[in-house]
Amino acid sequence: MNRKCYQCGLANYKTAQNCIRCGSSLGESENISSNRPFLNSPLTRRVAICVLVILATVAGFYASLVVTADPLDHDQRRVVEAAIVHLEHSGFTREAFLLRHVTVFRSNDNWLNASVEKENAYAATNFPFEIITLYPDFFRFPVDDTERAAILLHEAQHLQRSDEKEAYEFVWRNRSRIGWISDPYTKSVIWRETRKLTREYIPEMFVCDGKPYGDCTE
Repeated sequence: MNRKCYQCGLANYKTAQNCIRCGSSLGESENISSNRPFLNSPLTRRVAICVLVILATVAGFYASLVVTADPLDHDQRRVVEAAIVHLEHSGFTREAFLLRHVTVFRSNDNWLNASVEKENAYAATNFPFEIITLYPDFFRFPVDDTERAAILLHEAQHLQRSDEKEAYEFVWRNRSRIGWISDPYTKSVIWRETRKLTREYIPEMFVCDGKPYGDCTE
């Protein structure tokens, strides 16, 4: 234990009678521990402040992404829920859980998406904030819940940190699990565009002679 001088605040040795800085008597000085508790150290306080500032910044950034875009309306939410149910019944329970309980859906671009040129006209995902934007074409072009489930399955891969190549490959290899097969979907816009983009990202999947479109997964 050390003895703290009430006049200047200096911590003196326990045996000292007078402060070595100001000379004041230490007869009524406060005894303090020479080793400060870890949580009361200046370094710990600075680290805690930095962590709080970072958390507040991330929370503010997330909030800005949410509030600068519109939520889905009632009819849109019903359509999305039907597609999620389709995924769940097809065995994609992890993806269904993320889409239903973790994801925040928006119906138009937030400020970040608006600043980036997008290839996909149906949906976009903000990882790691778990925000999915569903554009009007998501509700217009898919012929049924199966095709909308295929789009959500793709976006659910982005929720789990997959890139475009991994997402396209996962969906194309697992399309039959959700009932998304060439007959009767081969003429749909979603099918043809997805197959085209999958071939661009993973050309080695389309090298089988005698298969439609060279698709080795057929």
